[in-house]
Amino acid sequence: MIDRRPVAITTGEPAGIGPEVSLKAALSITDPIVLIGSQALLEKEASRLGFAWPLPAHIRILDIPLGAPALPGQLDVRNATYVLNTLRQAHYGAMENQWAAIVTAPVQKSIIIESGIPFTGHTEFFQDLAGVQRVVMMLTSNERPDAMKVALATTHLPIAALSSAITGTLLDEVLETLHHALKVDYGFSSPRILVTGLNPHAGENGHIGREEIETITPALQRAQAKGMQVIGPVPADTAFIPGHWDQYDAVLCMYHDQGLPVLKHVGFQDGVNVTLGLPYIRTSVDHGTALDIAGTSKADERSMISALKLAHYLSKNRETRMA
Repeated sequence: MIDRRPVAITTGEPAGIGPEVSLKAALSITDPIVLIGSQALLEKEASRLGFAWPLPAHIRILDIPLGAPALPGQLDVRNATYVLNTLRQAHYGAMENQWAAIVTAPVQKSIIIESGIPFTGHTEFFQDLAGVQRVVMMLTSNERPDAMKVALATTHLPIAALSSAITGTLLDEVLETLHHALKVDYGFSSPRILVTGLNPHAGENGHIGREEIETITPALQRAQAKGMQVIGPVPADTAFIPGHWDQYDAVLCMYHDQGLPVLKHVGFQDGVNVTLGLPYIRTSVDHGTALDIAGTSKADERSMISALKLAHYLSKNRETRMA
């Protein structure tokens, strides 16, 4: 049975490039789409870009009123609640099976925080709404199943907090979540996961840190005892050598700036952020709000198109395997 539910796109920070790339991507495909955001803003953006209005029949708009007029490149704390309302509507719709997946345009964390609302990012926001114990942030260099995929044990933490944050329990949950998603959503029968160490040279047998010996290796051994194909910990500086990383279905890195610089070098224009562990599929662009080019028509929609294509692919896989 073909799933004809739409994919929902949250159009992001209204002063950034989110509305532009959302429209461009939605118009590039013929699958059903729901744009979640201000209809007035989207109509204005469509006119600026030279797109016909009303939009084609495959695109529907779930109108969320702005808190204040949106001007390209000019953040306004009055629109912080608007941004979060688009995410809430996307979550509730996904939980009610109104759409097959959620794709998110970029938001500006700083302006949401400045409005007085605690916010660390989409990943944690959806995790809290869904009430799940563990989610994993994974970025992929494009929408293809054989693309470079980098998952993170931790997300937006300062370097000083990493050692205490990386616990055996954390790694057990992250590996379980990653392994399950690679099987159910990607369709790998026996996923191979390469795991980096935390320290240079993966600790050099304890001479440059003991996290590998005391925490990471025991977690990998527990995963292996459950039948998972996990390899490591390996030094991060050699994990991504050509001909090495592509022997694995995903690489698990210990922190944000350990793996993502490599991935964004390989696939910045087409990269996709995927949240693993949610009760629904959520993908996102792998770039920010680009306030400096908002309103100039220069925004590149390729990452959003990749996020849309990957959302369709993953949702179909999950639907098939969980039927």
